[in-house]
Amino acid sequence: MDNIRFALLCAAAVVCFFLYQAWQTDYAPTGTSQNQRAQTSQRAQAGDVPHIGSPSSQSSNQGSSTASGGSATPSGDIRAPGAEPTALASGHKIHVVTDKLDVIINTHGGGLRQVALRGVPLSDEKPNTNLRLINDSLPDFFIEQSGLISQSGNAPNHNSTYKAAKDEYHLAKGQDTLRVPLTWTDHAGHQVTKVYVFHRGSYKIGLVHKVENKSSKPWELAQYVRYWRTPHENTGDVPFSHAFSGAGWYQHKSDDEFAYQQRGREDVLSNPLSISQQGGWIAMVQHYFIGAVIPPSDTKVRLFARPKDIQGASGGYAAGFVGQQRSVAPNSATKFKSTLFVGPKYQDQLDAVAPGLGLTVDYGWFSVLARPIFAVLDFLHSWVGNWGVAIILLTFLIKALFYKLSEIQFRGMARMRKFQPRMQKLKEQYGDDKQELQKRMMELYKKEGFNPMAGCWPLLVQMPVFISLYWVLRESVELRHAPFILWIQDLSAPDPYFILPVIFGLTMFLQQKLNANVAMDPMQQRIMQIMPIGMAVFFCFFPAGLVLYWCTNSLLTIAQQWYIYRKLDAEGLHRNAPSNG
Repeated sequence: MDNIRFALLCAAAVVCFFLYQAWQTDYAPTGTSQNQRAQTSQRAQAGDVPHIGSPSSQSSNQGSSTASGGSATPSGDIRAPGAEPTALASGHKIHVVTDKLDVIINTHGGGLRQVALRGVPLSDEKPNTNLRLINDSLPDFFIEQSGLISQSGNAPNHNSTYKAAKDEYHLAKGQDTLRVPLTWTDHAGHQVTKVYVFHRGSYKIGLVHKVENKSSKPWELAQYVRYWRTPHENTGDVPFSHAFSGAGWYQHKSDDEFAYQQRGREDVLSNPLSISQQGGWIAMVQHYFIGAVIPPSDTKVRLFARPKDIQGASGGYAAGFVGQQRSVAPNSATKFKSTLFVGPKYQDQLDAVAPGLGLTVDYGWFSVLARPIFAVLDFLHSWVGNWGVAIILLTFLIKALFYKLSEIQFRGMARMRKFQPRMQKLKEQYGDDKQELQKRMMELYKKEGFNPMAGCWPLLVQMPVFISLYWVLRESVELRHAPFILWIQDLSAPDPYFILPVIFGLTMFLQQKLNANVAMDPMQQRIMQIMPIGMAVFFCFFPAGLVLYWCTNSLLTIAQQWYIYRKLDAEGLHRNAPSNG
């Protein structure tokens, strides 16, 4: 009976966990009123990028944060000249195609206006249409802008016009890198060549500003890069839990230690980010995909995230960095470098691009368990080539790992059955005296050396594994649109025909039949009768991969329970075990 109560408690805990996730994402207060958010947005819109102090004027190694990105601007701020146009201006379009990316670069500003991820489907309904992550049109406005800013004179920023040698660039067969140069000059003897460097088999993009100062005066410059977007609406999220969308950054803590931090869009609007540090990176993070910018690790930078709307939309925001000012002497040249990453959060690629970038795959509180689980799942997939089969094999491995704990649980349930006649007799004798009944039952447990909770703890130990696996199946882009068999063509989406949830409900019903001899009061009986239906309905909204795991786990549990009961029967410890499953 205690096992039953504990199982109900664990089920309730799972439901509460997902309800908490939903509240945390959608309803958790930010501590800022709508009026405050509006005032912050107006301050942030007052000038163009960036309202960020020069890193050279800040304390260097320790990351320091300010609450406002627009109003409390320190002295020595570098501001790009000119105001942002009410509508995004357009110049000549440069088309770039690699094996992974299909890109449009605009000569007005020289930024990435469109980036389609080749081979990454937009949706199940449009499997042959590439997902466009960077897009310069509403409602999914999301672009990259970069440039140089100077206090001492003119410099090419994201409102400047560049020239390109040709309109089309294609990564040829056998070619590992593709360079796309854009050129800007002025009448003072300054020339800047902005070069995008694309790599075969990668979503990493190099960004270099080659600066030549042919004038008679030093030229003070700093590089900046930012992403600018409207709010991203996650699609395909399961109820009770929603994927994170906002800014994430790698913050310098002390010495060589960094920590991943993130701030949701609503929090960016109410509490803009401004941090001075050396190295690190900042990214626009959404479910499965990121747009990240990584400055050189030895460069002092100022990371920022702040509100920034565009005509026809609201709630937009920008995130990026401003580098340290450098002086380019007369008749000399230098380079400003940074790295972009625009693509899916494939875990085997992120950390190779920048330390800590893999942490944008957020597995929540149970990352310490979730990451090894994904590593095993990824290994199994490399072996069998099907993520659904890999999930089934992973379930077998987890079940084998917890076999001894499950055996303890089932032995405890079997002994509980053994005590049922004696416990029922005590209830008949002392049913009206709850205190005396509890005393007599404890004496019985002590005399027989039986702990009624012994069978509950193995179930508790397995709960973190279940929650960790949920995060793995929910957050890993590798499983996005991954087919299994027959009707299941996307393990990251709910079962379209609810077949797996029904199977799970049936397995739960069979488990109850195996425990049919466990005495329960009428209320517990009614709850247990409803529970398979309730959990089946609950799982109708969960990713098919997770329900596949739970169905497999339940079937293995039934087989294991039947085997252990038969084993106990042979040992003479259990007299009432069923003769078949």
